[in-house]
Amino acid sequence: MGLMKLKKNRKYNYKPRYYKGEGSPYELKHKFDKYRKTINPPKGIKGKLNAALDEYQNDRDDTVNRRVFIIAGILILLFLFLIGFDLSIFLPQS
Repeated sequence: MGLMKLKKNRKYNYKPRYYKGEGSPYELKHKFDKYRKTINPPKGIKGKLNAALDEYQNDRDDTVNRRVFIIAGILILLFLFLIGFDLSIFLPQS
């Protein structure tokens, strides 16, 4: 029946009359599309997850990973502070 299938966008091959260039001037591309593997047509949750993990493992950047961990740590500490969590359980008792 096709309830769960995504509808494909229509493609038109319109070329302006006075355009003297390569390709279509109306084609919209992201500037990082040629470096990504995860922007292919949808292939299910498992396929998307595997593609994202493969891209993450092959294109490691230590500064980005460190920055993500620092931001996540700050957000977790802020959340614990807001809910009134007692951080003294992590300190050595004297």
